[in-house]
Amino acid sequence: MATLADAPAAGTDDAFREEVRAFLAENFAPELKGNNNALSAVEGPSTETPAQKKWREAMGERGWGTPTWPKEYGGGGLSRAQAKILNEEMMKAGAWNPIGGMGVMMFGPTLLEYGSEAQKHEHIPAICRGEVRWCQGYSEPNAGSDLANLQAFAEDKGDHYLVNGQKTWTSGGQWADKCFCLVRTDRSDKHKGISFLLIDMDAPGVEVRPIQMISGVSPFCETFFTDVKVPKENLVGEEGQGWTIGKRLLQHERTNISGGGSMARMMGPSVSDIARAYGETDADGRIADPVLRDKIADYEIRWNTFLLTARRAAEESKASGGVSEISSVLKKLGTKLGQERAELTIEIMGLQGLGWEGEGFTEKELEGVRGWLFGKAFTIYGGSTEIQNNIIAKRVLGMLDHQ
Repeated sequence: MATLADAPAAGTDDAFREEVRAFLAENFAPELKGNNNALSAVEGPSTETPAQKKWREAMGERGWGTPTWPKEYGGGGLSRAQAKILNEEMMKAGAWNPIGGMGVMMFGPTLLEYGSEAQKHEHIPAICRGEVRWCQGYSEPNAGSDLANLQAFAEDKGDHYLVNGQKTWTSGGQWADKCFCLVRTDRSDKHKGISFLLIDMDAPGVEVRPIQMISGVSPFCETFFTDVKVPKENLVGEEGQGWTIGKRLLQHERTNISGGGSMARMMGPSVSDIARAYGETDADGRIADPVLRDKIADYEIRWNTFLLTARRAAEESKASGGVSEISSVLKKLGTKLGQERAELTIEIMGLQGLGWEGEGFTEKELEGVRGWLFGKAFTIYGGSTEIQNNIIAKRVLGMLDHQ
């Protein structure tokens, strides 16, 4: 079974570092620095410039957008040590990964574990090249935190399923090419009656209705399935295995949401740097406001402690072969710290941290405001904090219900 395990190192670390530097010099245009749209999932995919297209294609050809994924499916096939070097050199160059989304964060790693060889060869290469956009068909109007209550039904029609039902809060559904979806194939068992299907979003019978927020953007959708034909080969795993596969995918989602990832990227520079840019400093270059200085120090101590914990968890998961229930711990802590960071940043920026549009605000300030507001959803995504508390209590701490 192909996994995200370490690949044999190719040459020395120094040689690989030089290879990465040469690649970046050739393919990452200086004008792309800082042009990564961290809120593309909210505001929709933007039109690629020629430089952005070249950068995405170059990363996709190397497989470096998914550096540790198996090379046979289009990934980079790098060891974790090499992936770390790649990340270090990209940060030095101000480069960002142009290949991401739900295909990379959630679906791809799950398919590598549970998919057939035919499914891996069909879907993984396009994810590695950033050519296909995926969305998630999980929540329903009466199946949110109680996800296993989902009712969208896939009726067995011999060589295909006929899917009817509704999903809601489908992030990016109006822009997606394909959907990984939990459906019911057996009404007699709540959990064992769920299966995992792959559905083309342009298939007849699929209707997407964007949900407009008060901010004017529509990152979420209602998705309706009316007699949608889905080939049997689009079933991942076996019938009735969907709950197991779906939970695994959520572990990948929680790991990616939690840590130094989404929310930190939205906000950009460090809190200390922002404070120095917007406030006064003393003769020694320290932030002049002692109360603010204490707040920042307290936050950065807790954030760096979390990063060390996340690193330790990553090493443990590498030894055990993948993500685990520890993802709930990381998700709970990481998203809360991300929200605290956003609040502190807005406080530092003062009136400049309250703009939504118009003159008088920089692009980064407007991105910060959007990141702050949108980040409120991060403690709900991938299972609310209350759900994570339950998982931690039962599966991490071993606490059982007493009757």
